[in-house]
Amino acid sequence: MLNYIWLGLILAAVVIGGATGRMEEVTGGALDSARMAVMNIALPLAGVMALWLGIMKLAEKSGIIYLIAAAIRPALGKLFPDIPREHPALGAIVMNIAANMLGLGNAATPFGIKAMRYLDQLSPTPGVATNAMCTLLAINTSSVQLVSLTTVGIFVAAGSAMPTAFIGTALVATICSTTVGIIAVKTLEKLPVFRMPAPTEAEMEKFRAEAGDPADDEAALTMARPGPMAWWKKGVLILFFAGFGFLFASELHFPLQFWSETVENIMPHENRDDDVDNTNEAAEAAHSEERRNPALQVFSTVMEAMALLAIPFLVGFFPLFASLQGVKVYEEFVEGAKEGFQVAVRIIPYLVAILIAIGMFREAGGIELLGVILGPFLLMVGFPVDLLPIAIMRPLSGSGTLGLLGDVVATHGPDSFTARAAGTMAGSTETTFYVLAVYFGAVGVHRTRHAVPAGLLADLAGVIAAVTVATIVFA
Repeated sequence: MLNYIWLGLILAAVVIGGATGRMEEVTGGALDSARMAVMNIALPLAGVMALWLGIMKLAEKSGIIYLIAAAIRPALGKLFPDIPREHPALGAIVMNIAANMLGLGNAATPFGIKAMRYLDQLSPTPGVATNAMCTLLAINTSSVQLVSLTTVGIFVAAGSAMPTAFIGTALVATICSTTVGIIAVKTLEKLPVFRMPAPTEAEMEKFRAEAGDPADDEAALTMARPGPMAWWKKGVLILFFAGFGFLFASELHFPLQFWSETVENIMPHENRDDDVDNTNEAAEAAHSEERRNPALQVFSTVMEAMALLAIPFLVGFFPLFASLQGVKVYEEFVEGAKEGFQVAVRIIPYLVAILIAIGMFREAGGIELLGVILGPFLLMVGFPVDLLPIAIMRPLSGSGTLGLLGDVVATHGPDSFTARAAGTMAGSTETTFYVLAVYFGAVGVHRTRHAVPAGLLADLAGVIAAVTVATIVFA
């Protein structure tokens, strides 16, 4: 399916660009996208990959991955039934999901790629996406995210009175998109057209040779387990957790104080004059957000504090725990980090291919043309036409989506229904084709099976849910 989508974007860009006299822009879009794929994405990603794959190596050697996999195996067992029990892929998957939920995209991508590489080791058919790979991609493209700090920043910069107002609606929308994505990927994998091809005899022989002696399978798939700790080592960990607990509490001092003051203002007082005129609609409107969203402000600040401290905590905790387990932390970190540059180089062709097609289509005016064609139908079903460019751009480009969101916020005002619906939509899904290029490109997958339709169905569900929930809450 990806072959047809890619070819369709390229041909549509050429045809539209020729019809509108924008061939120069189409050419520039292709060249700029190729440069951006290498210089702005792949090379910077190499450093980020080196950091997090080094941390991942320490987590594996120290036994943290074993603890994580054991804790989440019951929850992920039905989603990933093909992954053997206690396989390290489960730990990488849960770390990828957790990083996405906290909005730590720079950590989520390396963890997701690491999970894909583990899953590739379990597949006897190279170049073909397995059911587990498609499921992981669907979860990532549906964007299980508690708060998008980048989106909040756009509303703050625009002077919004309540820049976090859309967080609750975005959470509902992303839950809907994730649910639809999982249902879609599990349903589509059973269809004959998307059935996993049987491996050839040569592929099976190669798979058996790389897997080694079947008698050693259990040992090969068993992760390192953490050993016993002396009392003083446990004390060091307690001090570490206490230090971060203090930092977290410091970040929450203001919101908790705000909560208590807001509740005190909202709660009725016995000596309040019952004859006070409460018909002043302007005053009611001025305080409506404060009365309705104190809990939302606290939730937002808690998530921001977690996002702020998450990376220092992970970068500090994993090496410390590994050291206390007797792991040579520097050597193991360097060993894991070596993979970072190799993975970044491997995904370059996939990124270039995807981003060139998207860049050409965008510069040719394809998104604007879709808006003109679909506009009348959208008006009939009550979909705000101003949100269509964001809905179309979201699966294609994250930076493009943020640019369109900033334009909507500036045009309609940061506290308007349209702006908050746009913020909800931006936080409800992820850039499907970018995630597909990076994750599948890292393991050389060229036959994506049902991953693309499942991801696009999740995107569609996220868009519909975002507009519906935003209309109920803000309109």
